[in-house]
Amino acid sequence: MSITPMSAKQLAEKVITKENLFILDVRNTDSYVDWKVEGEKVQSINIPYFHLLDGVEAVLEQIPEGQPILVVCAKEGSSVMVAEMLAEEGREVFYLQGGMKAWSDNLRPVKIGDLNGNGELYQFVRLGKGCLSYMIVSHGEAVIIDATRMTDVYLEFARLKGAEIKHVLDTHLHADHISGGRKIAEAAGGVYWLPPKDAVDVPFEYEPLEDGKKITVGASVIEIQAIYSPGHTIGSTSFIVDHSYLLSGDILFVDSIGRPDLAGLAEDWVGDLRNTLYSRYKKLSKELVVLPAHFMVMEELNEDGSAARKLGELFKENHGLNIEDEKEFREKVTGNLPPQPNSYQEFREINLGILEKDEEEQREMEIGPNRCAIR
Repeated sequence: MSITPMSAKQLAEKVITKENLFILDVRNTDSYVDWKVEGEKVQSINIPYFHLLDGVEAVLEQIPEGQPILVVCAKEGSSVMVAEMLAEEGREVFYLQGGMKAWSDNLRPVKIGDLNGNGELYQFVRLGKGCLSYMIVSHGEAVIIDATRMTDVYLEFARLKGAEIKHVLDTHLHADHISGGRKIAEAAGGVYWLPPKDAVDVPFEYEPLEDGKKITVGASVIEIQAIYSPGHTIGSTSFIVDHSYLLSGDILFVDSIGRPDLAGLAEDWVGDLRNTLYSRYKKLSKELVVLPAHFMVMEELNEDGSAARKLGELFKENHGLNIEDEKEFREKVTGNLPPQPNSYQEFREINLGILEKDEEEQREMEIGPNRCAIR
């Protein structure tokens, strides 16, 4: 039997549509334990490639018969070799094109809803990394929020929508991945916006996102209202779009809250985090649909693969919003901080424009799970 490539896009559709999938991951065990393809109907095992150099006969009993197998490695090469050996044993085998690097880079656009005046709101879901970014399109104009470094995806999507990118915004200075915001703004001739408290002494020009600032999109005048909401970073800013959606950045997620420690100031910023969540957000309409900048686990996604919940639901169900005692909140937040994101200080420096890395170095830096939340 022959082997067949499977693209990251095809894999994403299988994960979202909950198709049964068996994965043989041949990366080193520590890489697999740290980060792997996950999904409700995804079953996977890890057998490092070096254990299979002499053949796959010894592991065939661990691999189910009668269903396709997807072999995954870091870049692709090892998975092709293992897939060929499995095919020789009569198995139906696929390999992941581009490996886990391609999985990390894949972006899947999902329409969130229609806005007033024929506008549209899209969420770009990065399944392999947990990043969420957004595009608002209205009357030939587009705004992008929290873009990843895969800038061509946004530029092409805007082109297909017949929209000119007028504004690009980042809710905060990202420390877990590389922002594509400034690069998109330069390519499209748009304006790049950044919270000024996160952008002290940056070497590039930007427009300051300040509390109460309003940006319009298209003739339908879809307002994006900035709300200063520190806690994850000192400059974190949320946006209310069309009086219907709350883009919460990395302050509030579907089933968790943002971490306050990526600048080494957890004890200082945990109070800001609580004030944003328990005071600023409490004053907002509970009918607002929360659209975060990340998701943590696949269970947070809706049937269509989007991450979105009404604010009122989160105040009932999200444990991070239900710790009434301030001392207990501080202790739980600072005492349950997850490991730091890989290369987080370098991410900050790249996004501040004070460090340069080539494209392949950037891809390598981003390999690994999302670690922006406190569960």
